[in-house]
Amino acid sequence: MSGQIIIEQHAAVAVLTMNKPERRNALGTESVRALSAALRQCDRNEEINAIVLTGCEPAFCAGSDLKELGGLSVEDMCEHEAVTARVVREIPMLGAPVVAAVEGYALGGGFGLALACDVIISAANVKWKMPEVRNGWLPPWGLIPVIAKVGPARARLLTWGIYEVDGVEAFRLGLVEQLCEPGRARETAIRTAERLAALPRGSARSTKRYFQQFIVPDCERLDAEAGRIFADDARSEASQATLARFAAKA
Repeated sequence: MSGQIIIEQHAAVAVLTMNKPERRNALGTESVRALSAALRQCDRNEEINAIVLTGCEPAFCAGSDLKELGGLSVEDMCEHEAVTARVVREIPMLGAPVVAAVEGYALGGGFGLALACDVIISAANVKWKMPEVRNGWLPPWGLIPVIAKVGPARARLLTWGIYEVDGVEAFRLGLVEQLCEPGRARETAIRTAERLAALPRGSARSTKRYFQQFIVPDCERLDAEAGRIFADDARSEASQATLARFAAKA
């Protein structure tokens, strides 16, 4: 998968590892395209009944690749985020259950990517944070699963990003389903995925399909609304200063 995504198969479980450690597995154009292809490939494979999504050290995912975005016009940046949103929305729509194995940190779009998965395993010391508002913009996608898990008031507080949330607090809030010791998220997620994979394929998938309506209701329309707000925010002085700073980095 072009090196951006490593695919391993463990019996009926596929493990997808985002392989962009030099950018902390940030979501750039190539990595988003590779992730979509890998997810679809595994979901079509009749030998695979569950998927684990994780990232190479040091992080699960640092969110959108701001270095790449900083070199784009506002219009192209919004199109990039819309494409990323469509790929992330594919995860709840896949037939196979997807388990996120989160180590290090899940920032911004990485936060949203993890919460799009069906089960989230977090190491206790993971840093969960949405830095977008501090950067000058509303997250352009991924807020609906957060709202579904913790309610709109807590989701708003998390989106403001004014408090640090580690894995323990994320578990307490209901953002993640299971805690583990640092360094154990991958193996814990594989064990969970093996249990899901052992269920009858048809009923496991129909259960996922039934609950989609409660977890990601009206997600496409609401992501589009967030994207419109993001486009306005992206033209602000604060956001332009953030993007210029990242674009200037080597």
